[in-house]
Amino acid sequence: MDCEQEYGLEISDEANKKFEKLKKKSKKQLAAINKKVQQILETPYRFKPLRGDMFGARRVHIDKSFVLTYE
Repeated sequence: MDCEQEYGLEISDEANKKFEKLKKKSKKQLAAINKKVQQILETPYRFKPLRGDMFGARRVHIDKSFVLTYE
């Protein structure tokens, strides 16, 4: 019995605009974000769950100064 589940990616318009700007400014940072997104899609529960107002979301650090939150 195979219980493997596939997850999808949905990007808001606001986030998409930021990624387009980042594509022009820093391709290296955009590549790091893409790598983390792939890791999230493979194992979404791997990273730290948030509490309080953001209960249900999770976070992952990208490089040293950037935090990506996702649900």
